[in-house]
Amino acid sequence: MPEAPLYTTYDAFAWCYTRGWGDEYHKQAQAVLEGHVFPRLAPGARVLDLCCGSGNLAAVLRASGFQVTGIDGSARMLEFARGRAPGAEFLLADARTFRLDAVFDAVLSTFDSLNHMLTLGELEAVFRNVHAALRKGGLFVFDLNMLESFETMWRGDMADVQDNAVAVTRGRYDPDERLGRAEVTMFRLEDGWQRSDVTVFERCYSEEEVRAALERAGFRDLRALDARDGGMRGDTGLGRSFFFAVK
Repeated sequence: MPEAPLYTTYDAFAWCYTRGWGDEYHKQAQAVLEGHVFPRLAPGARVLDLCCGSGNLAAVLRASGFQVTGIDGSARMLEFARGRAPGAEFLLADARTFRLDAVFDAVLSTFDSLNHMLTLGELEAVFRNVHAALRKGGLFVFDLNMLESFETMWRGDMADVQDNAVAVTRGRYDPDERLGRAEVTMFRLEDGWQRSDVTVFERCYSEEEVRAALERAGFRDLRALDARDGGMRGDTGLGRSFFFAVK
């Protein structure tokens, strides 16, 4: 398990992520949000995009007319996000420790970002920070990889080969530790071939653990939606759940 702050990993990963990592996820997740989240928000609502990465969701939120603030722990990810979602505000901060006033109508966190919280205590700390940032009655929505995903999608190797970039991912899941590990080796053609390596960890949580942590953080009206029931198809929705909670 890593000892350094998690977010420092993603600076080296940002260029690869921005080139299209998870494009199919983002396309399908947008449909879920448009069907199950956006109708619950007033026009021009203030939305916090937590763990915003390179700004995929922030761009969709801006195009939908919402006021958007994005938070991420990777400075490099935020550089890409500012280019992708002009008009949004972006802040460099750690999801586990950020503090914002209660001005947001909704907080969204997508693409299993919160699985990167490696202990239940860290996850609950995020929930408490989100609760503090929401207005009374505000909506919190996030998705997580669940056990089925870790037992299938996190075992094996995959490669993405393009003319000027290559990414090779080796996935492992330890059922005793309930810890997924993805070792990513990247090459890009820039003044010759340049190599970088990152290792990404995700923790598997049960629905019961997530619900209990949300309740301890002060949330109510909890609901879990299987991503496949929300319209996600194929491997993208396999073993993924969206959680809904209200302050």
